[in-house]
Amino acid sequence: MNVKMRLPTLCLLLPLALSGCSALTALGDASQPLEIYELRTPEVPRSASRRAVELVVQAPAASGALATDRIMIRPAPLQAQYLPGVRWADTAPVMIQTLLVRGLTETGRFASVGRSPVGPISDFTVLGELTDFQAETVADGRASVIRVRLVLRLVRESDSRVVATRAFAVTENTASTDPDALAAAFDGATSQLLAEAVSWIVART
Repeated sequence: MNVKMRLPTLCLLLPLALSGCSALTALGDASQPLEIYELRTPEVPRSASRRAVELVVQAPAASGALATDRIMIRPAPLQAQYLPGVRWADTAPVMIQTLLVRGLTETGRFASVGRSPVGPISDFTVLGELTDFQAETVADGRASVIRVRLVLRLVRESDSRVVATRAFAVTENTASTDPDALAAAFDGATSQLLAEAVSWIVART
């Protein structure tokens, strides 16, 4: 009798124990440290003159696949995957915004460069769209191409007029899909692109 009574109890407890093990495993995986990668501020030339111009840089718009802090790889044109266990220090659009603000500030050209105006309005606002920020695997999947593309619009706030528009695109090859190699290639491509963008903005303000 005792055996017959215990068997159903055991059958009920076993799934609970297994689910508990799954929860503990998931908790253990979640507590694993992530590798965080940051990109460097682009090297830009110092401007010979300073203008009393206030510049605001908005975070560029991006698709849901790009508006994340995960490092994206495209094994096929219509497929998006993310490297496990690694992250960017911020979402891709915010990271681009931060680097662009730093680069423009480093030029010494502007009275103020920020994410929002100091006064009621700024003199110029930089709007953008990040259309590419991913690694694309090539050949047998052991090599990849880093592709970064950013469309910028410079808006004069006094009359809301678009002063200029330009698309910037850079690719960088890497012989490995190792996270360190990919991050270094992203850094090189992004630095080159943003250095070009900074020079373009300076020339038009």
